[in-house]
Amino acid sequence: MKLLPRLVVVFVVCLIAIALPSVPVQAAQCGKPFIELFPESGVPGTEVTVEGPRFVADTLVDIYYDETRVATGRSNEDGDLTVTFTVPEGYKGDHEVRAEALDDIAVTFFTVKPGLTVNPQKGLVGTTVTVRGKGFAYNEEGIELRYYLNSNYEVVEDDITADEDGSWKTDFAIPSSIMGEHKIDAQGDESKFYDVEDAVFKVTPGISIDKSSGIVGESINMTGIKFVVNEKYIRILFDGEAVATDIKADPQGDWEESFEVPEMPAGEYSVTAEGERTPKEDITEVGFEIEPSIVLSPGEGHAGKTVTATGHGFVANEDVAIMYDNSHVATATANDKGSFDASFSVPESKHGEHQVTAEDAEGNKTEQPAIFTMESDPPDTPELISPPDGSRVGFIGRVSPTFEWSEVSDDSGVYYRLKIATSADVAAAAGIVAVTGLTETSYTLERTLSYGTYYWIVQAVDGAENESDWTAARYFRAGLLPLWGFIVIITAAAVGIIILVRFLLRRRGIYY
Repeated sequence: MKLLPRLVVVFVVCLIAIALPSVPVQAAQCGKPFIELFPESGVPGTEVTVEGPRFVADTLVDIYYDETRVATGRSNEDGDLTVTFTVPEGYKGDHEVRAEALDDIAVTFFTVKPGLTVNPQKGLVGTTVTVRGKGFAYNEEGIELRYYLNSNYEVVEDDITADEDGSWKTDFAIPSSIMGEHKIDAQGDESKFYDVEDAVFKVTPGISIDKSSGIVGESINMTGIKFVVNEKYIRILFDGEAVATDIKADPQGDWEESFEVPEMPAGEYSVTAEGERTPKEDITEVGFEIEPSIVLSPGEGHAGKTVTATGHGFVANEDVAIMYDNSHVATATANDKGSFDASFSVPESKHGEHQVTAEDAEGNKTEQPAIFTMESDPPDTPELISPPDGSRVGFIGRVSPTFEWSEVSDDSGVYYRLKIATSADVAAAAGIVAVTGLTETSYTLERTLSYGTYYWIVQAVDGAENESDWTAARYFRAGLLPLWGFIVIITAAAVGIIILVRFLLRRRGIYY
């Protein structure tokens, strides 16, 4: 049943082939396969579909382009072929396309035309793009590349030479031009502008910020370029929320505005902008990282002072440890915005600057510490009370005197130092006694002093290690005489008594 219709078709085709001698030879040969290309012309890289009938049914068919196999397909049960290939690099003009299957060969031609591609295809003014030319004439010279502005153009490259495949490549930066699509065209010694398939670069509005990271409350400057000229009601969006509004572009579509980093937990956020006529989808977002930060109130004072640490940019609802010179002084819990307030008492520490940092349970730590400045005012100098200047302590050497001085007060707390020496220049002398850390205003010497003259001084030191001046030195004498002198006196007195007794006894004997 199917054979008769097919014979009729073959007969009709043969009659048409005889009546139309202008039909391609392969079509005129009754029963021979032939191929057609869709499209028949284009630039290298074009995807071409090869279609043709009358091949042997269910047979592999190789497609050759200038003797290079570029694809393989299979005919269907009716002998029809459909296969696609990509046109390889090659110079302008006709190139043979051949289909081969067993003893069947079908030939046609693809016409290569010159064309341009640009990468990237959109971006900001100043973007460096790569333009590739393909399908130009063999080793064509004098190629000029143009970038079209509004009503004129700018030559961005000239004297380009194509290679033996008719290909070339060059880079250039997109000149100042308004938002929208801009044609890129080229011509050479043999290829004219109307022959070349243009490329198009789309100038998009863009934004930039002066910092890619910062802390809550910090001022960040944003620049917008190539928005619609004189566009109004531009807004800056931080994580989708407006942080600056009512911005207006200038006649070139450019603008500049600052915004403050909003109170949000630590992390990376998108920043973009949109205008009355410029949707945010047309703008490439920029990233901004919120970093942890901490501030102190007050930022200076004395040891023991209560200070409030306020932190931002930490992980939401996580514990945060506050450190004073690497010593833990408080723990706080950040709220759902990553912020906290915590108070602590400033520990005793040396006068000057001290670093206060904070770190949450996720390891987010302040890169820039807060500074607490410990007061540097020294306490008053004490006054010496006892023993009085020039006094004598004890009768015989080896005494343990008690020293007493006036009290000194300081916001950072006070302790005292006592020094005793045998030289009047006590501060510089190698003291025989040096005691520190005294919290009372009197001290009884734990060792004994031998007979002699001693000098003593006292100094006050506060909790910030600020030192008062040493007091003026006072002296005292330990004992009335040394022990050996006392022994000599006692011995002499004993000898005298003995002599006196003997003398009296002798006189009494004479008398009797």
